[in-house]
Amino acid sequence: MKPSGVNILGYSVFDGELNRIPLDRKTVINTLNGHSYTVAKKDQLFSNALHESDILLPDGVSMVIGARVLCGKKIKKIAGYDLFLFLLNYLESQNGRCFFLGSTEATLHGIKSRIAKEFPDVRVGSFSPPYKPVFSSEENLIMQNKVNDFRPKVLFVGMTAPKQEKWVCDNKDQLNVDIICSIGAVFDFYAGTSKRPSNLLINLKLEWLGRLLKEPKRMWRRYLLSTPVFFIDVIRQKAMFKA
Repeated sequence: MKPSGVNILGYSVFDGELNRIPLDRKTVINTLNGHSYTVAKKDQLFSNALHESDILLPDGVSMVIGARVLCGKKIKKIAGYDLFLFLLNYLESQNGRCFFLGSTEATLHGIKSRIAKEFPDVRVGSFSPPYKPVFSSEENLIMQNKVNDFRPKVLFVGMTAPKQEKWVCDNKDQLNVDIICSIGAVFDFYAGTSKRPSNLLINLKLEWLGRLLKEPKRMWRRYLLSTPVFFIDVIRQKAMFKA
């Protein structure tokens, strides 16, 4: 049974605290923000993957605003990084195992080194798959076996959206893990290969602005073209409610 959520434009978005996430059964956790919502409008496989999530975290101020406007409900933004730290602290308390699937060997090495210092009781496995848009059946089997042979409690997938969410949706039934989460940029943030915006901007709900200023060429379409589509749909939906 999925935890309760708030309906935002057809998506059931998690509206609780991280400690409400079930950790004793297979749970697929993805995130939703204005940009991913817009991408999913044109990518049916991505949309399906998001809808099939057991938990869809409100990873963005856009989701917080959408919940308030459409449902009159106050929810808290939960970034992939928040989930990541929550699960690492849980694994530390349990002497647990996690596996990182995705990114480069250099990034994975950075993650392992930092976890060894900050979470010494967590055992870590990893695999860097080939960098390509679509994997072959043989490559998928290799990844499944790498994960299953390590027997982790948590699988972190970092292949960038929407590739990572679609891969999880296609392969989750062959993965013997309890928690599977797609956390994209968190791999680089934690490894130090990319810097997350300052806590000041994060606390001011302006993390998006920090990322835009840091990587304008890569991020401008996301925040200035893609995310506004979400707000337009929110306004249209609200107008329909009033009609």
